[in-house]
Amino acid sequence: MAKGLRTLIRVHEWDVDEKRRFLGRLLDHVNALERQGRDLETEIKSEQGICAASEEVGFAYGAYAEAAIHRREDIAGNIVRTEIEIVTAQDVLTEAYRELKTYEIAQENRDREEIMELDRKEQAELDEIGLRGARRRKGP
Repeated sequence: MAKGLRTLIRVHEWDVDEKRRFLGRLLDHVNALERQGRDLETEIKSEQGICAASEEVGFAYGAYAEAAIHRREDIAGNIVRTEIEIVTAQDVLTEAYRELKTYEIAQENRDREEIMELDRKEQAELDEIGLRGARRRKGP
């Protein structure tokens, strides 16, 4: 049974690692979306500067601004959805880690019990050897 528990621990370690990697990918995705948002804001300011400097391109800025607003909303919506996924992934990871720790503690208890049992047997053998030696010294 001990071997089965060790196998179960390895499977759960793999599961926890997978969930950590998934959470990492979600966090990377949020960072990428936030970077896109910052880049969009920089682009908008640049376009505003170009429009202010040139009256010839000012008429096209309205369409650009409308598209930029939609892109900003899409990015913000994606960030919110991904953050919700992150909270869920954190909860799932926490539960998986809790399960793993339960199995690890059970294995540690079994290992400790095994060591104690071996120590008891060894002490019993040493006691028996001591008794035999005492009987021999005492004689018939």
